[in-house]
Amino acid sequence: MLFNSFQFLLFFLIVYGIYLISGHRLQNRMLLLASFIFYGAWDWKFLFLLSVTITCDYFLALKIARSKEISRKKLFVVLSVFVNLTILGFFKYFNFFASSLESLLLFMGFSVHPRLLNIILPVGISFYTFQSMSYIIDVYRGKVKPAVNILDFALFVSYFPQLVAGPIERASHLLPQVLSPRVITTEKFYLGMRLILWGLFKKIVVADRLALYVDAVYGNVYNHSGITFALATLFFAFQIYCDFAGYSDIARGLGSLMGFDIMVNFRNPYFANNIRDFWQRWHISLSTWLRDYLYIPLGGNRKGRLNTVKNILITMFLGGLWHGANWTFVIWGLLHGLFIVITKLAQESFSGFRAQLKINKLFCRASGILVTFAFVLLTWVFFRASGISEAYHILESVLSFSWGKLYIGSVSNIIYGVCAVIFLILMEIRAEKRGTADVLKFESSVMQYAVSYCIIFAIILFGVNKGQQFIYFQF
Repeated sequence: MLFNSFQFLLFFLIVYGIYLISGHRLQNRMLLLASFIFYGAWDWKFLFLLSVTITCDYFLALKIARSKEISRKKLFVVLSVFVNLTILGFFKYFNFFASSLESLLLFMGFSVHPRLLNIILPVGISFYTFQSMSYIIDVYRGKVKPAVNILDFALFVSYFPQLVAGPIERASHLLPQVLSPRVITTEKFYLGMRLILWGLFKKIVVADRLALYVDAVYGNVYNHSGITFALATLFFAFQIYCDFAGYSDIARGLGSLMGFDIMVNFRNPYFANNIRDFWQRWHISLSTWLRDYLYIPLGGNRKGRLNTVKNILITMFLGGLWHGANWTFVIWGLLHGLFIVITKLAQESFSGFRAQLKINKLFCRASGILVTFAFVLLTWVFFRASGISEAYHILESVLSFSWGKLYIGSVSNIIYGVCAVIFLILMEIRAEKRGTADVLKFESSVMQYAVSYCIIFAIILFGVNKGQQFIYFQF
């Protein structure tokens, strides 16, 4: 059930109508039922895995809270992590590791034929698994108290607006909102409407429009030129951003309509002036999760420069693997990790260099943005390509500068896509200057309505209204 479908619109209107006339307790039970219906709409069998995660972590959290011995608390945490990662690993990575092992053994001269399974990847499993794991770890650390009622905890894990593609919420932020009555203010209602409208624009007008060109090029990589790959990769950078950030905006908007405050997951990431800044703006719920539950427990930057480098690379390696069972994602993560290391070392070594030379701050920021965007753009090739050989072919074609003939496809599609991206950039420049994630808020009510109506017309006239799936559903 996709946010950009009439099926979901009907579903939400029914849920929201019941929600508005219900008390807090009934709201929670109704939202839990709605969340299970929403998730089961993909495949009812996925509900079993979701229920296993909920049940396991609910009871183990209570065990952790009641145990007085540290060793027993650690045992229950390890058991939870083992169960969650075993489920995630089997459904997401079994065939990947089996085929990788086969390739390694063949390289070493051994002929093996591992049995691959016809496994369907449960939608959103990486998101709700990480959310539930963070709850267990925070209970162990004493940051949150375990939920008393299993139904309230189940709603925290399965709340449908952010269930299948995040943001990955923390128990310290979302669980208290589940346990306490929500108040739907006029401000929250209009914020929700603006976020939903902006998210639909990003998804339907920008992401799905650009996808028509990107899919045509990346789906047939050996029949296109370097300049075509360059344009397709540039389009993909905005496609994946608007697709994922659009989902997050809609999720936040739906939550706001119901009185929830869901965390901001993107803050104009292509305005980052270095790669560390990029990861403080891109998929914030994942980057902060990796920092708090992986990088810092590994030692962070506390044990010398060499260990810091190791911890960064391990974190980004696993962050890349989180995105998908393909070596292209691993390379993508490691490249980002390597650039983070280079940036960190450069900042430490030349911290006073800019001040001594009195280099213009605006020039430094602009050049930093361009360099960071160029790097991110090149690494998107690995993210989008179906395999390493295809990614290598694309990069070789682009970086050799023997660009050849540009593939256009549909001229109108290119024009609509470019105009939509320009409008997006202008709106986000304004938001960046104002330091807000509420892009569509204007002090002038006339401007507010004018921009909102323009976006509605753009969605109707120029949007790709075919119910295209969100990219991050596959992760």
